[in-house]
Amino acid sequence: MQFSAAQIALLINGKVDGNPEAAVGSFGKIEEATKGQLSFLANPKYEDFLYKTEASIIIVNEAQELKEPINATLIRVPDAYSAFATLLSKYQEIMTQQLTGIQQPSYISTTAKLGENIFIGAFVYLGENVVIGNNVKIFPGTFLGNNVKIGDNTILHAGVKIYFDCVLGKNVTVHAGTVIGSDGFGFAPQADGSFKKVPQIGNVVVEDNVEIGANATIDRATIGSTLIKSGAKLDNLIQVAHNVEVGNNTVMAAQSGVSGSTKLGKNVMIGGQAGIVGHISIADGSKINAQSGVSKSIKTPNTAVTGSPAFDYTSALRSQALSRNLPDLEKRLSELEQLVKQLLTERV
Repeated sequence: MQFSAAQIALLINGKVDGNPEAAVGSFGKIEEATKGQLSFLANPKYEDFLYKTEASIIIVNEAQELKEPINATLIRVPDAYSAFATLLSKYQEIMTQQLTGIQQPSYISTTAKLGENIFIGAFVYLGENVVIGNNVKIFPGTFLGNNVKIGDNTILHAGVKIYFDCVLGKNVTVHAGTVIGSDGFGFAPQADGSFKKVPQIGNVVVEDNVEIGANATIDRATIGSTLIKSGAKLDNLIQVAHNVEVGNNTVMAAQSGVSGSTKLGKNVMIGGQAGIVGHISIADGSKINAQSGVSKSIKTPNTAVTGSPAFDYTSALRSQALSRNLPDLEKRLSELEQLVKQLLTERV
């Protein structure tokens, strides 16, 4: 399938700089693209490839200045990265729209309600009273427990497991191997040293426009709901414990985890392998650096923290700089002590 520069520009609200009839049929990285491929330039580190690439069409920022002639047709947009993402989304949408129907073998309860234009892959299990919206794609090996509800245009990739009573909104994407609604980690210590399991009878609610990476785990609430609010993006290998709330448009990088009943505000950014204790709150716009350990609430919006235990990012950088200079400072202090002793001796 071929698309011209003019057609692509119309799709992403860009302006063609060059031949509007230039055509592409696939995508390529700017450093590797060949004739007939479309690429993009957003990071200035790759600007040199703009003059070397064989790509036929390149999406660039509208302010991009050319230092030398190029062969490709440019499409200028306010934000090249976002425009390219939009284009890839449209391409993916076209490709997934081709998937419809129900593959066999699969099990679908007679009480399940299925929307229009859906795809259900082989070895899918849909339990009692499951509700599937329109244009939903459920890939092979996926399990949906009783009373699960899936909103329109949601995609569940292979091997996703969603326990009973959980609810997913519209335009949600869940990648392979993720488990939503497994039991929260609730055990009551007993006098004899053993632990008694506390039943987890709540659910998980995932709102609209959320994306969850591969092999993530989101625990069901003890009572009520574990809540992933609209627009949140969770990377691979994420752990979200019972009764956690993840705020709107909050992002969590791989291997980060949030303990039970903690509330994350909106637009929070959490780096990889960061850990957050339970029963605290994180203010809107907070930034938690990779491998940080957050042990108390962050109450001031837009605060940046790092370290374990995590504290103010700028102060932490100063501390790190000082720690690197400790050997030199120790030497200088020793020299000063010797000098003071010498001066005192001379005075006597």
